[in-house]
Amino acid sequence: MSSFVRVRSVIPLQNYVVRVTFTNGTTRDIDLHPYLIGPVFEHVRTDPSMFRSVTADPRLGTLVWPNGADIDPDVLYHEGRNAD
Repeated sequence: MSSFVRVRSVIPLQNYVVRVTFTNGTTRDIDLHPYLIGPVFEHVRTDPSMFRSVTADPRLGTLVWPNGADIDPDVLYHEGRNAD
């Protein structure tokens, strides 16, 4: 059985940065700005309250927004830096 690292929780910080805790216990601060591309992310990019409405979806194991936008959890895990 393979074990994939997925998102357990998320806390929005300043600007487009979120603090993500993964299922393996790792916590990383991730600047999401480079990933908020395309029409599905337009409202997430332009409305700070929409950006801050991000949650961790336990079924998908990743970040999601109320408008249906989400980000691949593998990208989040491999691109983030460990939180201090």
